[in-house]
Amino acid sequence: PMTPLPHNLNFGLAWIAFALAVALHVADEAAHDFLSLYNPNALAIRRRLHIPFPPTFTFRTWLVGLIAGIGLLLLLSPAAFHGAPWIRLVALPLAILVGLGNAASHCIGSLVKRRPLAGLLSSPVLLVCGSWLLWASFQR
Repeated sequence: PMTPLPHNLNFGLAWIAFALAVALHVADEAAHDFLSLYNPNALAIRRRLHIPFPPTFTFRTWLVGLIAGIGLLLLLSPAAFHGAPWIRLVALPLAILVGLGNAASHCIGSLVKRRPLAGLLSSPVLLVCGSWLLWASFQR
């Protein structure tokens, strides 16, 4: 039988896998013109609610921001492998919102629109890695 990974190693691996899944998801969205759906929807929400949110993006700004975020996740990976308590707290909203919520929204959106949306292909990977990160966050 396989022996379980020490908890810090498991959490660190989950953290790295999550960062790479986000990178794959961003590449999937970029390759399938995600902003052509996102920006018009963001503008419609802003008009309907009369608020300046959610933001709209140029492709370059969107991509550079997400690459910086993925880089930050990878730079924080030593803290994950060392079991820093604060990084487990950071992991919870990331896993829930980015991993589970974002992946689910691409799947549900594709069902509603009756066509594959940008990001759908990588959503299962993001869902699995987000679930792993969430689970690993609670392991001590």
